[in-house]
Amino acid sequence: MSDEPHWRPRVPAAAVLRHDRTRNADVLLLPERVVVLHGSGRAVLDLCDGTRTVDEITGLLSTEDSDSRIRRDVTSFLDRLRTEGCLR
Repeated sequence: MSDEPHWRPRVPAAAVLRHDRTRNADVLLLPERVVVLHGSGRAVLDLCDGTRTVDEITGLLSTEDSDSRIRRDVTSFLDRLRTEGCLR
């Protein structure tokens, strides 16, 4: 889980989010690497603009029924991308 509760993740300026027709998938393009996004990965990264905290992002994506599962999944996804250097 994120060790910084007030972290406001953002996609780096050098990165591009787009749909790749060849892969038929959304991708995060970074210098010298491509991250293929599955499921709701694109929706999560669209909210990572540096103005919202991880809690705010998960709150926008969750419903009462799925709150804890969404929170856990989104936090894990963002932490993994941060560890890999894909988020600031």
